[in-house]
Amino acid sequence: MHRLPVLNGTQCLLFRSLLTPSQRISGRLHNVSRGISYYFQGRISASTALSFPKPRQIVPVHSQPISQREAHTIDSPSSAVIPEPYSPPTSGILAHLPRSWVPYAELIRIDKPTGTYYLFFPCLFSTLMAAPLATPMATPLSVIGTAALFFAGALVMRGAGCSINDLWDQNLDKHVTRTRHRPLARGAITPFKALAYTGAQLLTGLGILLQFPTSCLFYGIPSLVLVASYPLAKRVTYYPQFVLGLTFSWGAIMGFPALGVDLLSNSAALSAAALLYASNVSWTVLYDMIYAHMDIKDDAKAGIKSIALKHDADTKKVLSGLAVVQIGLLGAAGMVIGAGPAFYIGSCGGAALTLGWMIKRVNLKSVKDCWWWFVNGCWITGGAISLGLGVDYLLKYAKDDDKTNSLEN
Repeated sequence: MHRLPVLNGTQCLLFRSLLTPSQRISGRLHNVSRGISYYFQGRISASTALSFPKPRQIVPVHSQPISQREAHTIDSPSSAVIPEPYSPPTSGILAHLPRSWVPYAELIRIDKPTGTYYLFFPCLFSTLMAAPLATPMATPLSVIGTAALFFAGALVMRGAGCSINDLWDQNLDKHVTRTRHRPLARGAITPFKALAYTGAQLLTGLGILLQFPTSCLFYGIPSLVLVASYPLAKRVTYYPQFVLGLTFSWGAIMGFPALGVDLLSNSAALSAAALLYASNVSWTVLYDMIYAHMDIKDDAKAGIKSIALKHDADTKKVLSGLAVVQIGLLGAAGMVIGAGPAFYIGSCGGAALTLGWMIKRVNLKSVKDCWWWFVNGCWITGGAISLGLGVDYLLKYAKDDDKTNSLEN
């Protein structure tokens, strides 16, 4: 590149003298315009620098991934997170089943047996309460055999109940985080196949029921109406847990006819069965209210009603009231049949301690904590009531056996 020569002062004057007057004026105007241009360019550049700062790198605020439940509650379409797809089970009993069996096993919740235990405990309570009333008094072996049949029935009928529930709720389950991967909700089973499978379960349950005395058939069949109506109750009332309680507590009646105790001719047995049944209804509402808190946000969006939604602000007060009712009715049932100290200390006292502990400790805002208490509360409270009834029965049986032996001698 060629550089222009640099002129000294004398050379500049000589060059200027050679210009005509018009050329000199034109040159001055050009210099002025250049100066004005440079001035405004500088002002504009400065203004631009002040008004539009250099863009900074945007750093994400949340470095941790959003959980499934949090993602589900985001309303803005721009911030919505696609739910995780269904993943086949890799552990537990479901992982060992043929893949084609898995949806049917999931439908009956075979990997989540807590519901079976909750259905079984009222049967066990009534069996232990009825045993001393039987004539002659039921032997421990007959009590164990009756309880085993009840457990088989609870296993089958709980599965049937889950199937009926999912048939009703298949469209609602798609909108709830915890249930959107259920077999019917995700389309792994057709409604027709689920209906046929439910029918097979009900026939199996009938076969188990026929193993009991004939009178049990007349007491057991009406419960099917309640089994089918619970899913409907969730759509029309905020208290579907009471319908669930009427359903799950039916076993509190069944133990009496199962051991040959006629409820229609024995007023004490009838009163005890009614009080025990009502006590179990209260217990069912209590534990299912805790269970319902796991889905409270999704239920509100999906239009599913529950007592947890209705009494979200004062849940623990409601739970405390239900516990008092449950224990009071349980104690009244014991008074009717002449229960001993073991029952009041073990069953009533144990229920009071365990329920009080659970109500105080459970964190209703934590899904994980609600699930823990729902699962373990079954054994803690149900076990305490069973222990008190069992000890009371064994003490009476031992006393009756001694009396029989003394008469024979």
